[in-house]
Amino acid sequence: MSSYAEVETRELRKATGDAEAVEARSPFRLALRRFRRDRVAVAALAVLAAIAAFAALAPLWAHLTGHPYSATFPATGLDAGGQPRGPGGRFPLGADQLGRDVLVRAAYGARVSLAVGILAALLAALAGTAAGTLAGYAGGAVDTLIARLMDVTLALPYLLVAIMLATTFQVTSAAASLALTIAVIAFFSFAAFGRVVRGRVLALRRAEFIDAARALGATDARIMVADVLPNLVPQITVLTSLLIPASIVFEATLSFLGVGVRPPMPSWGSMLGEGGDAVQTAWWLLAVPGVLLLATTLSFNLLGDGVRDALDPRAARPADGGGGRP
Repeated sequence: MSSYAEVETRELRKATGDAEAVEARSPFRLALRRFRRDRVAVAALAVLAAIAAFAALAPLWAHLTGHPYSATFPATGLDAGGQPRGPGGRFPLGADQLGRDVLVRAAYGARVSLAVGILAALLAALAGTAAGTLAGYAGGAVDTLIARLMDVTLALPYLLVAIMLATTFQVTSAAASLALTIAVIAFFSFAAFGRVVRGRVLALRRAEFIDAARALGATDARIMVADVLPNLVPQITVLTSLLIPASIVFEATLSFLGVGVRPPMPSWGSMLGEGGDAVQTAWWLLAVPGVLLLATTLSFNLLGDGVRDALDPRAARPADGGGGRP
């Protein structure tokens, strides 16, 4: 039998080894471990992966069905009364009023929504981080000028401005309207992003490690890049993940009103606008893009919550490691 001292030594070594193992993990690995324990966030990521695969395979759906997204098939897509046919063999998710395949258009619409949401969020994050960091660190007149600019941007009615821009520039091509939509969404999103970053930088610039960097002779530019920005990564990551669904809804709203992505390029918002008149006779025209839009935005929001909890070491976790929220 082992003596009490030997048992105590083994327990001490085990405890010491566990502590060393925990200390050896990087912050990224610890955050990944917390994220993997969040079942809701993992499920949301799986849903987004399925939607992304659905969008990536849009040309395959068009090839298998023989229905390009802009082609009309009135002979097979409409019944004898001129009404769109419902889900069936030729049209798995039904046809619209012009005889176009809803499945193919929804897949290409997913491409548009994801591209606009991600690109607009990244542009807004880049501009908001730069403006917020400069304003919060510089202070004084620079801070006042940038902060007032962001306040003015937040006060502008974005729908009216988007309609005015679309009317002024007379955008007719789908590619140009897509670029304009991304620019408008990024412009109206960077201010809210920048305000959050500015508040965080105002707190960081009083930290002791910033004073130590100044004492060592580091320039302001180096401090902002090497010391301030790395400490903003968790906030930037979470804000960007939450900004993507807002950008997707923004694009859907603009396309629904007819000032977003131009036809013939499909968009979930334009599909909702086109299907509103036939909702009583063709429910799938609203159900398909509506369900996809809801699933995408909800999954991104749940994923953003999971990323926030994983990056925040102070987030409370249930004892069983479930997907609950603190």
